[in-house]
Amino acid sequence: MRLIESLKRKKFILLNIFFTLYIGINLIGGERGLISYFDKKKIYQDLENKDRILTSKLEDLENKISLIENNDLDYLDMLYREKFRYGTKDEIIIKLK
Repeated sequence: MRLIESLKRKKFILLNIFFTLYIGINLIGGERGLISYFDKKKIYQDLENKDRILTSKLEDLENKISLIENNDLDYLDMLYREKFRYGTKDEIIIKLK
């Protein structure tokens, strides 16, 4: 009986402790918590880096395509020699890659 009476008197304190713990746990953990924020921030940075890399590759490919479409003889000669390993007898071919 004393336990029930004591709980009735301290009901407000117990509710405050419960709500404080609930808010604290959800602030740190949970779907919208601090840990989730840092995980999503890392994923976002990784995607930004991947976007920059893909954009630079796309610009490089667009440049190569424009050289081919404009019939740039130097670039076409370079492609021909690289793909078919072509060279004349008096040339020395040095592969740098």
